[in-house]
Amino acid sequence: MEIYIYLIAIVGAAIAGAINTMAGNGSAITLTILTEMLGLPANMANGTNRVGVFTQTVATTYGFHRNGKLKMDRSRLYMISTVIGAVIGVIVSTKVSNEQFKSVFRFLMIIMLFVIVIKPQKWLRETDTTKKVNPWIVIPAYLGIGFYGGFIQMGMGVIFLAVTVLWAHFSLMDSNVMKSAIVGVYTLLALLIFQWNGLIDWKIGGVMAIGQAAGGYLMANYASKYPQANVWAHRILVVIVILAIIKLFNLHQYFF
Repeated sequence: MEIYIYLIAIVGAAIAGAINTMAGNGSAITLTILTEMLGLPANMANGTNRVGVFTQTVATTYGFHRNGKLKMDRSRLYMISTVIGAVIGVIVSTKVSNEQFKSVFRFLMIIMLFVIVIKPQKWLRETDTTKKVNPWIVIPAYLGIGFYGGFIQMGMGVIFLAVTVLWAHFSLMDSNVMKSAIVGVYTLLALLIFQWNGLIDWKIGGVMAIGQAAGGYLMANYASKYPQANVWAHRILVVIVILAIIKLFNLHQYFF
């Protein structure tokens, strides 16, 4: 690769890592770089993308932990369900195309935009430690989220935050911390499965992993100390979903 391609990949990955830390859908950036700029086939790009996702989640989780934000005592059931679903999703993704999931994802983002914008005060509340959840609902919900994350990863964070904030009554900040830890666990397993199937370009993945880890750690460290982190996380989430809709429906063609 040319030097400028390395630079674009690292900078783009750093931005994606920061976005993933506070909202989600950073993989829309990294997958675009991997497929459109670097020319990787879809399945190879999907596997290679997980290298950066893993380093980012490790760095981000460490950043949150270092600032006393990592509290997983109420998250075990969510983690177990999501990880199991993700492993199944990864296995399926090595066998079939993810193009159909991308079609569904377009309309899912429109629904997410309405969910995020309507009654924004629900996104800004603190974690309700008294909230009891029904395991018969938790397990299928997070199995489904995990399956989607394992299959394509792109946009998983947005869906995870919507369910965890609005239904499980975690604050947006705590939901992001939980998301980081859970994605880190299942991405390690995903890497093993993708590598087994020869679907990782470690050279490219390693370059982008540098950027994603840096972006994720810096954002986690900053967000942990910023009193208005929930407010800004919500704003970033709205912007990311709007940009995703514009990109997915090619609406930018009407303006440029």
